[in-house]
Parts: sequence; C-alpha cells; structure tokens
Amino acid sequence: MARSAGVLLHPTSLPSGVLDYQAWVFLDWMQKSGLSIWQMLPLTPPHDDLSPYQSLSAFAMNPRLLPSGWQKQLDAKAFENYQLSPPHWLEDYALFIVLKAEFNGQGWFDWPEAYRYRDAKALADFAKNHKVALTKVKKQQFHLQHIWQQLKSDANAKGIEMFGDMPIFVAYDSADVWANPDQFKLDENLQPTVVTGVPPDYFSETGQRWGNPHYNWKVMQQDGFRWWRLRIEGALEQFDLLRIDHFRGLEASWEIPASEPTAMNGEWVKVPGGALLERLQQEFDPLPLVAEDLGIITPEVVALKNQFDLPGMSVLQFGFSGLPDNPHAPNELTENSVVYTGTHDNDTSLGWFNTLNPDTQNWILSQTRQDVGDMPWPLIATGMDSVAERVIVPMQDFMALNAEHRMNTPGTTENNWRWQFDWDDLPDGLEQRIKNLVVSSQRLAPEKGEA
Repeated sequence: MARSAGVLLHPTSLPSGVLDYQAWVFLDWMQKSGLSIWQMLPLTPPHDDLSPYQSLSAFAMNPRLLPSGWQKQLDAKAFENYQLSPPHWLEDYALFIVLKAEFNGQGWFDWPEAYRYRDAKALADFAKNHKVALTKVKKQQFHLQHIWQQLKSDANAKGIEMFGDMPIFVAYDSADVWANPDQFKLDENLQPTVVTGVPPDYFSETGQRWGNPHYNWKVMQQDGFRWWRLRIEGALEQFDLLRIDHFRGLEASWEIPASEPTAMNGEWVKVPGGALLERLQQEFDPLPLVAEDLGIITPEVVALKNQFDLPGMSVLQFGFSGLPDNPHAPNELTENSVVYTGTHDNDTSLGWFNTLNPDTQNWILSQTRQDVGDMPWPLIATGMDSVAERVIVPMQDFMALNAEHRMNTPGTTENNWRWQFDWDDLPDGLEQRIKNLVVSSQRLAPEKGEA
C-alpha cells in the first residue's frame, strides 16, 4: 500500500455549495497540492437539519447538490434509457419524496394507512396522478449520478481517489424503512420495537439515544444480506474507498427499548457482522472499507476488523491525553490506518488548541513537529510524518481556521453542516506548503502513467 495524503471536504462546503465547476477547480487545487484522496461525508439527501448521517434514503443523492440550470443540461435521450432500467431503489424513493411533500413533510409513519402500509392500488393511483412530480425526482437523481460519475472519472484520471462515508444505521423516516419494513425490527403498527444508541460513558451520564430502528439481522441473513449488498454496490460505484461509520455496530449493537427516553436501559446484542463481511468480500474483493473504530472498542470489534484486514482510524486531537497505550498518540499510530488531525465532529485543530491551557499547549508542541510554523501545522506535519498509510486533513485545518468554522458540534442542531470556504480566504502559497510536506513524508502519488 503506497503512502498517501488527502483532504476532508464535503461538496456542500465548496464555494458554490453544489456540484458545479467549483468541484473541478477543487480537483486541480488538490493536484497542485499533491493530495490524492478526497474524503467527504455521505452524499445522501438529509432531513431539514442538514445532517448527512440521518438521510431520507441510503441510496439516493442529495438534490441540494444540483447546480442551478441543471434541467437545461439534462440529456433527455439518456434519461429515457435510464428509465428503461432504473436503479432498484428509484421508484420507491421518488414515491416517498412526492408522498412526503403531499403530506406536508410528515414522516411516512404518520401518513394515511393505505400509503403507510403500501397498499398496491393506492400507490399505483397516486403514481398515475403525480407523474410530473415523480419524473422530476427521477431526473434529479439521473443528473446527479451523471455529474458525479464525470467528476469521479476526472478525479481518478488525476490520480485522486474518492473516499465516501456510510452511516451504519438508516433513519426511521426514510424510503428504506418505508419500502423494506421486514428488514427492520418494527411491530405490527410499523413502530420500532428497539432503537439505536450507545450506553452511558465518561462523556454522557445517560448515553446517546440516536433513535434509528435496528436491523432485523435474522431476516437479512436469510436472503444473503441482499439489502446490504445492494447498498455497498451502489456506494462502490460512487467511491474508491468507503468508511463505515460506527463499525462496532457490526459486531454488537446497543438496543434500547423504543419506550425508553434515554439510552441507559439497553443491552448489547450480537450482530452477524462476520457473515456479512464475508459475503461482501466474495462480491467486492478486495473490500475497500475503512472501519470507524473511535470510542470504546472491545477485543471482539478489533478481531472483526483484523479478520478482514480493514484499516481503522486515529485522530491526533485525541492523542495527547498522556495516558499509556492511547491509540491516537503520534507514537502509537499503526500503518494500516487512516490518521486525521480532526474529523467533521471535532473542533478545527486551531479552535481545539486555543481552548487548552498554556502548559498543555507547550506540551503538545513538544510532541509534534517544531519547524513548520504555528498551529495547526505542527499537527498536520505530525500526521504526514506518521507511519499511517493514509493521512486526511480537514480543509479548515489546511486553511488554519478557528472554531467558528467547524462543520458540526455533536449534540446540537443549530448551525451545523453549513460551512463553506472561499478561494480568496486561502493563504498565499498554501498549495506549495502542503506539497512540500506531502513530498517530504513520501506521500506523493506517482503521476498517471508512471510506475
């Protein structure tokens, strides 16, 4: 595995916030900077809070990414062909979106019974009466896929890998749960019997109650994990590499009775993750997955990750606790991993550093590269110099931005997922500064055509 370096930037954070020419300008900027991995958050359509981790569909792309005037660029002939053999999820997704609009944005579980329980005649009649709206949703998805495949093809031609992100669970209010209720633990009224989360820990006395429905793994295993196979197949058409968020949920997951208001009274329930990964490996070999293994990880989760030789994650902001065996500490990093200065859930590295007391700041500076300038560059250079095969730096850190530019503050719902950069705000000489580090840490990808 060659050493490489990349940037974390969601497409909504591009100057335009959409997949227009700015995405190609960004590819050029990456190439000049010597960066060969573009990592982003899930591209799926979010709810109104804009979180890409609670989507209306696990398969569709976010229509907010469409550039203005996209209808004029649509290839009508190619769209006709697309409709002859559409993706397996498209019809249900289009119906879901148009029904949701019909019922003022209500969750599908609050729709009239005929639609909630997917009465075939009611759905056929609805589709017949809403052809224009359904076709528009389908056109959006067709055009998004068209733009994306062009972008991915051009990125790959420049030696840049596209690195995607997949939340392990799906939202209750999603086309996936509505169209496949048997794949989830729902009761006869289509309400979840148990929901997702994590138990109480050092950070939270009551744990975290996420509220997604749990998978009915027994049913999933009976059909050879078909839903998962289709999900991974779709993702690997979009990306060269894929992060599985909350990977530990493939070994065991915390099941909270749906009636419980907090995550305190749940239990760990084993999951056939080994059988799932084996099946996926048969179809997609090698399996280009990265395990998000942050937080409290058990020996069983480590064993599952190692069984399939999946890289894990380290975050340098977590690396200075002074505790022994801290997997995020610069001298504890491993080769088969992706190291980050911070993630979309962290403060920017400068914002984080500025919250620390001077003694802690001085100690951190003594543990990192001294010759590269002010924070966050010592952290970036330490990641670049590490043994980890891949290093990823959020765009905010390359730009040395402070806390007001962070992407998400977990546990809050205001002003998240909205950050955008502006080309005028990039420091002079940034590309060369990054490239120098990439070259000195032997992370420069060979030019296309070179050995």
